[in-house]
Amino acid sequence: MRSENYVAFFTICGFFIGMIFSMVKFNSAESFLFGTLTITLFFYLFIHLVLIFFLSDKEVDEDLLFNKKEYENLVNIQISEIKKRENEITALIKSINGQEPTEKKGV
Repeated sequence: MRSENYVAFFTICGFFIGMIFSMVKFNSAESFLFGTLTITLFFYLFIHLVLIFFLSDKEVDEDLLFNKKEYENLVNIQISEIKKRENEITALIKSINGQEPTEKKGV
């Protein structure tokens, strides 16, 4: 449902609730009008706050979308580079552990 529909629905609901409340509460025309408009404004602002915090915009620019294939290719390249470095480090550690310590003879 579009956000404009929520705004229209809650504004109309606020108007009728405000009108009913004003009929019950106030006797003068000015008070009746002020009460109705105040409650309608409250509903109008309230639904805007709700829409700001809880409704996400579905129209997202394509530049901002997540490109899964590009991401997977990048991750696969990084994984292969990490494996290559790991093999190099493992080979270095084995060569260091495999060497016999050489004793220096006195000069």
